Amino acid sequence: MTINQISIFLENKYGKLSEILALLGRENIRIIAATVADTSEFGILRMIVSDAKRAYNLLKNNRVNANITEVLAITTGSEAGTFASALELFTRAGLSIEYMYCFSVREKSFLILQVNDKEAAREVIRRNGLGYITENDLNKL
Repeated sequence: MTINQISIFLENKYGKLSEILALLGRENIRIIAATVADTSEFGILRMIVSDAKRAYNLLKNNRVNANITEVLAITTGSEAGTFASALELFTRAGLSIEYMYCFSVREKSFLILQVNDKEAAREVIRRNGLGYITENDLNKL
């Protein structure tokens, strides 16, 4: 139901993103999903990777400002409207979605969510029978 996400604070300078991705690539760490939010001064790269703990240690050892965060990872179909239907369940429960990104593999879509109350969100997932993915499932994708 929850997976580890790597968050990296990057200076908004030419080549910084490429450096990070190359570092992970050289260590054979696969990027499964990623999103970048930026301002004029810095960016936040959020990633789901094949081995979050190893990626985190690698980044820290290379003086990269990185954190591991636990996020929710739910599964839906890939048909139009499935994201909206899933997110409506959290809205009805009074939960705020702080950020979200997604990826699809074949007929399945995966929503990565950060919410204001993870325990309440877990209850929404259980109560409504939503599908989810775990760390062990990631490398099978």
